[in-house]
Parts: sequence; C-alpha cells; structure tokens
Amino acid sequence: MEGTLSLARAEISRFRRNRRYLIFTVALPVMFYLIFGKTKAKGYGLDFKEFYMVGMATFGALSGVFNNNAIRIAQERKDGWVRQLRLTPLPANAYVIAKILASLATTVPSILIVFLLGRFYGGVQMPIWKWIACAVTIWIGSMAFAALAVAVGYRFDPDSVQPIAIVVYFFFSIFGGLWFPLNGGLHTFGEFTPTYQIVKITTDVIGNGTVGIANVIGIVVWFAIFIGLAGLAVRVTAEAV
Repeated sequence: MEGTLSLARAEISRFRRNRRYLIFTVALPVMFYLIFGKTKAKGYGLDFKEFYMVGMATFGALSGVFNNNAIRIAQERKDGWVRQLRLTPLPANAYVIAKILASLATTVPSILIVFLLGRFYGGVQMPIWKWIACAVTIWIGSMAFAALAVAVGYRFDPDSVQPIAIVVYFFFSIFGGLWFPLNGGLHTFGEFTPTYQIVKITTDVIGNGTVGIANVIGIVVWFAIFIGLAGLAVRVTAEAV
C-alpha cells in the first residue's frame, strides 16, 4: 500500500506542474465565473450566481479527473511506463488506484477556488453545511469520470485520445448543464447524464436543502458503467501493456 501511496504522491506533484491541468481545471472555470457569474438570470430556481458556481466547480473537477488523466494514461502506456510498473513489486492495480487517489486530491483546488469566488465575488450566502454538502457532492460525483479516464486512456493511443477526451469532456459539460440551465428537449436528454445529476443534487441542496434519491442512484449507475468500461479496457489491452 505504501508503494501505491508513493505513486499517488508522485502523480499529484506532476499534476501541479502540468499547464493543461492549471488551465482547464482552475483557470478556465474561474474565468467563466468572473465573466458570467453575475448574470441576472435564474438557473433551476436559483440565482445564476449560485447555479453557475456549482456548474463551474463541477466543470473544473471534471477536467481534473477525466481530461488530464485520459491523455496522460494513453501517453504513459505508449512510453512503456505502465509496463515498467508491472515489473515492480507493486500490486497489479496500483497504477489505477494511484490515478484515482491523485484525482481525489487534484479536484479539491478547483472546487475550493470556485466556491471562494462564488462567496466573495458572486455574493453567494448559505449555511456552512450546504457549502460542505455541495463540495462533497461535486468531489465524490466527479470520481465516476476517473474510471472513464482509465477506460479511454487504456483503449486509445495518444494521437487519438486527445480529441476523444475533448469531445467527451465538452459533451458532458454542455449536455449536463454545467454552462447554462437546460430547458425543453435538451433538459430531457441532459437528465440522463452524470454531470446533470451532480448539478441537480447541488442546486436542490442550495434551493431547498433536500437530495433527490433518483439523482444519487443516477450517479451510482453511471459510476458502475464507467467502472465496467475501465475493467473491460484494461483486460482487452493487458497483453499489449
């Protein structure tokens, strides 16, 4: 276990030096909130500053767990790093576990920074328990995409994985309602995405202090699907790795 934790710490150090991580996970959500956070509109019954705060925090967390990981995993497979790790005494699943643990740590800055921005720039005010509940929901909910990152990173080569990761990233961001509230047919479609489930839980917590069981089940189902895809991708590519 100590070796796995050491590998996770090394992953976190590498993330801090990654310009893509800083741009998509921290800078981009902050920039969007500064531009649109004070829009005079409503989102799912909330002031836009409240809706957009949880949307941008989720947007940054999604980048931290999925976009960066998928691209890095594909590159490390190509470079032979995964193969080298399999020759060490580390457990067979140490690489994947280290990636997930690193994701747990690297999503925290984006959530905290956007929440601080919402409080002191957007003027969002609510009880402390709601701040904690929203942050934990985004933090845990985004972990489903760590499994999807493993699936995509193992299945595709570096030249293919970057455009695929970008398409998946923006698909779940847009159709999950992270950038704007969904209406009509788009809302009906978006309800089936895991990102929408995260936003719906957090906006319900802010709005009326409740959590919809159906939304929690939705995240769990997506997490199981992504775990299944990750397991399949690892098994299919095991001999090549």
